[in-house]
Amino acid sequence: MNLIDRVSRQFEDSARAKLAAIEWLAAPIVEAIEAMTSCLLANGKILACGNGGSAADAQHFAAELINRFEMERPPLAAIALTTDSSVLTSIGNDYEFEQIFSKQVRAIGQPGDVLLAISTSGNSPNVIAAIEAAHEREMRIVALTGKSGGKILELLCPNDIHICVPADRTARIQEIHLLVLHCLCDGVDCLLLGVED
Repeated sequence: MNLIDRVSRQFEDSARAKLAAIEWLAAPIVEAIEAMTSCLLANGKILACGNGGSAADAQHFAAELINRFEMERPPLAAIALTTDSSVLTSIGNDYEFEQIFSKQVRAIGQPGDVLLAISTSGNSPNVIAAIEAAHEREMRIVALTGKSGGKILELLCPNDIHICVPADRTARIQEIHLLVLHCLCDGVDCLLLGVED
């Protein structure tokens, strides 16, 4: 086994997947940037959730908004629903794991807020439950999925935004999700700060 070749193939596969996704993803990413910016300008907040690598992505995204991405600016309101171990374990223990995000959405989500729902398969039951709770709270959904979009695709309303990575391998989907999150952060900053280029 030549590990140099194997590593090289991973880079090449990732680059090809990203380039192939541009045509599919550019328009919904722009729509999500505009929705998130409008939410923040109206004193709303963005809640983010996902499992495993997607949980890390939710935390990464919230950190970039609260602290900063690449430009200096005031902090922006974002909460990763994946971070409070006491909340997560109490809901998981007293009720069920499927409710760990939806209970938080019902507690702190407000009309006009945005839920960033991340699931590579589009089938995560707790992310699906969070979307249902967000709809109850009159929140807008930005769903970040892969493959065919899974069950999440069926739940989205016309006002929601679906960013579905056209790939099947989880690693490629997650790599593109991170790029999408950086595009969202950059776009929000550009709109808020009036950056032209």
